[in-house]
Amino acid sequence: MAAGFAQSRRTRPNLLMILADDLGYSDPGCFGGDLETPNLDRLARGGLRFSQAYSTARCMPSRGALLSGFYSQQSGLEQNRNARPAPWVRFLPQQLGPLGYRCYHSGKWHISATMPVAGAGFHHSYFLGDQDRFFSPARHHLDDQPLPQPKPDSGYYATSEIGARARGWLDLHAREHAGDPFFLYMAFTSPHFPLQALAEDIERFRDKFLKGWDRVRDERWRRARRMGLVNCRPAKLEPETWPFWNVAQDDLARRIGEGEVGRAVPWESLNETQRRFQAMKMAIHAAMAYRMDVEIGKVLDRLGAMGALDNTLILFFSDNGASAEQLIRADGHDPSAAPGSWRSHLCLGPGWSSAANSPFRLHKSWIHEGGISSPTIAHWPAGIGAKGVIRHTPCHLIDVLPTFVDAAGGKPMGGEGAPAYPGRSLLPAFARDGAVRRDYLFFHHMDNRGLREGRWKAVSAGRVDGNRSAGVGEWELYDLERDRGETTNLAAKHPDRTRAMAARWEKLEAEFTGWRK
Repeated sequence: MAAGFAQSRRTRPNLLMILADDLGYSDPGCFGGDLETPNLDRLARGGLRFSQAYSTARCMPSRGALLSGFYSQQSGLEQNRNARPAPWVRFLPQQLGPLGYRCYHSGKWHISATMPVAGAGFHHSYFLGDQDRFFSPARHHLDDQPLPQPKPDSGYYATSEIGARARGWLDLHAREHAGDPFFLYMAFTSPHFPLQALAEDIERFRDKFLKGWDRVRDERWRRARRMGLVNCRPAKLEPETWPFWNVAQDDLARRIGEGEVGRAVPWESLNETQRRFQAMKMAIHAAMAYRMDVEIGKVLDRLGAMGALDNTLILFFSDNGASAEQLIRADGHDPSAAPGSWRSHLCLGPGWSSAANSPFRLHKSWIHEGGISSPTIAHWPAGIGAKGVIRHTPCHLIDVLPTFVDAAGGKPMGGEGAPAYPGRSLLPAFARDGAVRRDYLFFHHMDNRGLREGRWKAVSAGRVDGNRSAGVGEWELYDLERDRGETTNLAAKHPDRTRAMAARWEKLEAEFTGWRK
C-alpha cells in the first residue's frame, strides 16, 4: 500500500501543521534548549528554522489566526468562549478542499465553544476539548460525536492519543484517498498546564533542573547565540510581573505546598524545599514536551512508510510563549499526589517560564518577545533546498494559510466582504532569507499592544503587576535588530517614532475591529 500511495501522489505537496501549546522559544534543542526533542531537531536539520516567528500570545487567537489567516481583531476569534467568526471567514480546510485536499484534525480546537470541527471543512477530526485532564478528558469528540470519558487509570494520555489519531487519519487516507493530497492539523495540548505526564517520562528528567532557572536561562541564551538564532543580551528576571488572574501567593503555598513559588525571583533566594519542588515541575514540563516529540516522530515515520515524507510541507509553531500562569482547575490539586499524576494540578509559573522563553522578556499573554516568539520550523525535502539553515525573515501565524494555499496551487479567498489577507506566503523565504517583506506586524491581546515595523517594535503592557484593575501601559520602543531582549527602552530617545507607531496601531485597531461590524 505504501508503494502504491507513493506512485499515485500528485506533485502538489501534502501539508502538515503541528502546533505545540505553551512551548517556550528556547525549549526545543534546535532553539538552544535542554529538553530532549530529537524529532524536532531532525526536522530543523533537514529544513529551516525561523528565528523571528510570532504568535498572538494566547491559545484561541493563535488558532484563529492559523486557520483563518486573519488577526483575531478582524476575524472575531479572540479569547472568548462565545467567539464567532466573521461571516466572510473561510477556514484553511475550506480553502484546500476545493483544491482537491482531504483534511484531517487531531487535538485541540479552541476556535469556538459551539462551532463543530466539520464546520471548518475538516473531513475527519479527533477533538480534544478538555485541556485540564491529560489522563481522563471529560470532553473529547470523534467526528464531532462525544466520546466517553476515560478512567484516569485506563492508559489514556492526551498527547499519545493525539498522535495515534493523527496516524490513524494518515492510514485512512492511504487506504481510501491515495491519489489525493492531504492536510493534517495536529494540535497538541502539551506542555500546557496542568503539568501532567507519564511517570517514565518524568523519571527521565528527574533532578536535571536542580541547577535552577537562572542558570538554565543563561545556558539557553548562550547556545541560541552560538547557533545564530539571536544576537541580543538576555532579558532580566521580572519578579514583580505575573498574570493578574493567578492564585494568590499565600494561597499557592497553602493549596500546593511549601515548595511552590509565585514569582520569578533569583534561584539562590529559594530554600532547599522550594528548589527541589521547582526542579520537579520543570522535569514534568520537559517530560510533556518529550512525549509530544515522540509522537511527532511516530507521525514522521508513518509518512516515511507511506512514501509521503519528501513531498510533505511541515510547519511547526507554538501557539504562544511559555506560561507564567498558576491556576487550579478541573479536578483540583491533591498535595499528597505524585507530582505530574492525574490527581495533581501544577503549573510552570513565572520562574521557569522566564527560562523557557529565554532570552526574551515576559510570558504567554504578553506582547513582549517572550509571549509571542515561537520556535518555528519548516521542512519539505522536495520544496526546500536549504538544510539546517536559519531564516531571520519575520513571520506570523497569519502566514500559515497563505503559505499552504500557495503551496497547494491556489490563492486565499475569503467570503463576500472580506478584507485583504494580512499574511504573506512564506514560499519565497524558503528559497531566500528576506524575500518576504511587509509593512508591519500587529499585536493586541487583552491590554497588551504591539506593532513591529522592520527592526522597530513599539509595545505597551497592561496589568503587569498583578493588579486586577484594567490599565494600559505607556508605549515602549525597541530596536529588535540589536536588542530583541527588550532591555533598553528607546521611547524617550525617539519620541516621534514612538508616537507615529502608536498612532498607526490605533488606526489599525479601529480598522480591524471595524471589519466585524
